[in-house]
Amino acid sequence: MRYLHTMVRARDLDESLDFYCNKLGLVECKRYESEAGRFTLVYLAAPEDLDQAKQSESPLLEITWNWDPESYTGGRNFGHLAYLVKDIYASCQKLMDAGVTINRPPRDGHMAFVRSPDGISIELLQEGEALPPQEPWLSMENTGSW
Repeated sequence: MRYLHTMVRARDLDESLDFYCNKLGLVECKRYESEAGRFTLVYLAAPEDLDQAKQSESPLLEITWNWDPESYTGGRNFGHLAYLVKDIYASCQKLMDAGVTINRPPRDGHMAFVRSPDGISIELLQEGEALPPQEPWLSMENTGSW
């Protein structure tokens, strides 16, 4: 058995891809559009997993966009997506600079949470040992739910 992907639904494909690709840094590796089914599937991978993802050897994030408008609730009920990052502070700063709210700041130098435009909770984890706690992260409060 191999883990293949996690699927999340998007109400606005462009907004979701802006978040996952331009802000979070994932890369689109394949796309499938179904005229008959009226949906688009976009598969994303972390940059360091891209070569393996193209050969179906790495887990992917599948964004499902149904062409007919739908409203989605309860994005937290499945848990969260998790990504390993090389520098938790730099990653969070990049997201903040792009207008993303850091719901759970990396006060411990190890873990942070943000949300996608569709309310999907995303955990960022520091690769290796936790970084030494530092400001402004150390003093930041949680914002909303994560």
